[in-house]
Amino acid sequence: MGAALKIGKINKINSSYTYADYIKWPVNERWEIIDGAAYDMTPAPKTVHQNVAGNLFTIFNVFLKGKSCKAFIAPYDIIFAENGESELESRNVVQPDISVICDKNKIKENGCVGAPDLIVEILSPATASKDIKLKFELYEQHGVKEYWIIHPTEKYLMVFKLDPHTKKYGRPDIYLQKAKVKSVVIKGLSVKLDDIFEE
Repeated sequence: MGAALKIGKINKINSSYTYADYIKWPVNERWEIIDGAAYDMTPAPKTVHQNVAGNLFTIFNVFLKGKSCKAFIAPYDIIFAENGESELESRNVVQPDISVICDKNKIKENGCVGAPDLIVEILSPATASKDIKLKFELYEQHGVKEYWIIHPTEKYLMVFKLDPHTKKYGRPDIYLQKAKVKSVVIKGLSVKLDDIFEE
């Protein structure tokens, strides 16, 4: 995006945004803030993206019924505060396609404050570079234990797992369309990729 950001009727140039700014923006607009920079979430995702998101969310939701973890689908705010920042001072607010949160203390009325245990991003042309680089670094830094990146048209999944010692993601496990994926974070969860990509 360019240097000038138009929010409603207000133009702001080279600003560093926080969650306090974010909650004042028009509710009919979707934005994310990463390291203080605002990213427009339009245009809306394509049909193939939404099909994959809906299929996977349904699988998560059914499996997690009656369990301690809970799945949320976008739009749902995840607020990452740095050390010493209050929630309103946070310079990182994102809306992953799917989030799984096992610590119910992080679930607030306005979203999740802190790192989900598992995050899924489904690539689209408008957001792919952000998901692969900026969000990858953000999720790693804040301790998201498992990060799934799905390519909906090429039909494969990359799973990054956080090393508990280095606090870094290792090389991804890559799963093709006919594979079955087992989550490390969500014990007992097994997902057939054919079910995710089913139209």
